[in-house]
Amino acid sequence: MSRKVYLEDIPLDEARRRFEAALAATDGFGLIDAESVPLAEAIGRVTAAPVWAPISSPHYHGAAMDGAAVRADATLGASEATPIRLRLGTQAHWVDTGDPLPPDANAVIMIEHIHTQGDEIEIMAAVAPWQHVRSMGEDIVATELVLPEGRVLRPVDVGAAAACGCTEIQVRRRPRVAIMPTGTELVEPSIDVKPGDIIEFNSLMLAGQVAEWGGAPHRLPKTPDDYPLLKERIEAALDAHDIVLVNAGSSAGSEDFTARIVGELGELLVHGVAIRPGHPVILGVARGKPILGIPGYPVSAVLTCELFVRPLLDRLLGAPPTARPRLEATITRKVLSPMGEDEFLRVKLGRVGDQVIATPLQRGAGVIMSLVRADGLTLIPRFSEGLHAGATVTVDLLRPPEGIETTIVAIGSHDLTLDLLSNELAKLRPGWSLSSSNVGSLGGLIALQRGEAHLAGSHLLDEETGEYNLSYVRRLLKDRPTMVGNLVYREQGLLVPPGNPRGIQGLEDLSSGLRFVNRQKGAGTRVLLDYRLRQLGVDSLQIDGYDREEYTHLAVAASVAGGTADTGLGILAAARALKLDFVPILEERYDLVIPREHYELELMQPLLTLIRGPDLRRQVEALGGYDTSQMGEVVGET
Repeated sequence: MSRKVYLEDIPLDEARRRFEAALAATDGFGLIDAESVPLAEAIGRVTAAPVWAPISSPHYHGAAMDGAAVRADATLGASEATPIRLRLGTQAHWVDTGDPLPPDANAVIMIEHIHTQGDEIEIMAAVAPWQHVRSMGEDIVATELVLPEGRVLRPVDVGAAAACGCTEIQVRRRPRVAIMPTGTELVEPSIDVKPGDIIEFNSLMLAGQVAEWGGAPHRLPKTPDDYPLLKERIEAALDAHDIVLVNAGSSAGSEDFTARIVGELGELLVHGVAIRPGHPVILGVARGKPILGIPGYPVSAVLTCELFVRPLLDRLLGAPPTARPRLEATITRKVLSPMGEDEFLRVKLGRVGDQVIATPLQRGAGVIMSLVRADGLTLIPRFSEGLHAGATVTVDLLRPPEGIETTIVAIGSHDLTLDLLSNELAKLRPGWSLSSSNVGSLGGLIALQRGEAHLAGSHLLDEETGEYNLSYVRRLLKDRPTMVGNLVYREQGLLVPPGNPRGIQGLEDLSSGLRFVNRQKGAGTRVLLDYRLRQLGVDSLQIDGYDREEYTHLAVAASVAGGTADTGLGILAAARALKLDFVPILEERYDLVIPREHYELELMQPLLTLIRGPDLRRQVEALGGYDTSQMGEVVGET
């Protein structure tokens, strides 16, 4: 089969305009049909018709208090000096809250204000007409509009409908959305996978999005890259659903068939939108229904559904367009972005001082953890070259804004203990979080210098004194009183495959043709490596892979475990996590650097409590390669 490339770079606004115009010209694509559902099943649904009250609520005059129902004019003149007596059964009637009033009564005297004298009651204060009475229609009057069409039903809305006598409610049917994962390489989630297998989880995420937005998702079986079978299944999906999403196969590879099939079954409107991530998205109309080719990378899949599928569901349901809450934030570092594409940058947020800080996260379209960690998205416009450090950006929030106020921002060196600390903080204080950004020790101290973080993890070795961190803190934070507290001592060494097949003994072996994976400039591990190489007289230019950089110990370990590197410098805990062997080099001190104004914040106290406690110490020691004997101790102040 000949290969045909359709991929374009259509601006986002133009892609939306084409899609909306084609759907507007399609007979029958609009508000979806209605169905009647019991009230108990109506929450979250969208009303398909106005709800008018069949009866009033209350539907009778009822007592609002326990006491005696009376005519108000019979109580006139009552006082402590001149009490009035009323005969039970004729002038007064005992009632409980909710009881209907007798026909001749129009007020209720609270039982606390009544003295009983045989078959009479004595009162010492008058009551006004309709006092302590719930009048008929006080809440809802029969024929009144209770709920308008297009209302997303909340529990209180359903309660109001029930209060005026409704038992069912007309709502929009949930739009049926087919989600078809494609690809010969797809497998079910499992730990027993082989190279080349791709775990299929996009359909889980897309189905969750569709359900959250009011649709009825239908995850279809995985379909291999077989053109006739794909076309057959897409046709069947169009017959049975309101929207069809074909996941993967939307790019321009030799087995990317979606665009061609859409063009054969209907009209291919867009193949390629100038957005990042999500560029290869396909928009089309077939048999009067929208059909979308959703890119296979998970972040692209999630984002393109947000941009194109959510508005479709709102339109079918007649629901108001949804908009995420927004806030202004300060970006922590320079971000370069290619001209010509709108980029949706994932960021982590936290309030430091009087500003909200936005820390950029990994930008790869396949990095699903960047969305797990993200608090929001900020748009880098297509005619911009990026963002300058310190720029103010608008962030669309992915979590409630109040969570930002209980986020501790940590920027600096990576260590596995920070993940343990983050989990323990969330357990101790639900809703609180530790946001870690791995930019290296030096980058963390610079972030503190600029007021962009509450704390930084650091293990910077001063080559002249052999001291860790303090000289750097004095130099970079000289105008800010700062606390330096030890978190752990840890073993640094060379991570090697099981059995150490290359027989690596130490750093001096790195220049003997080994494939090496390094840490980024400014990382404490990189500083340590350069220091020891100079001591040994090893020229870094002779090391294959010295310029290949990773940002975490686990990323270094993954490179070795995956066979793309023979070794890399990292910590023992990372070696154990990926079942690697370890050649120890030295023990180093890993500290948390915290400016005093943050150290004394109420926000910081739960974290400090955990660091000083025994539970975290036990968990860290279980990782291996850590000495926690000084965990939580202040080792220096400036």
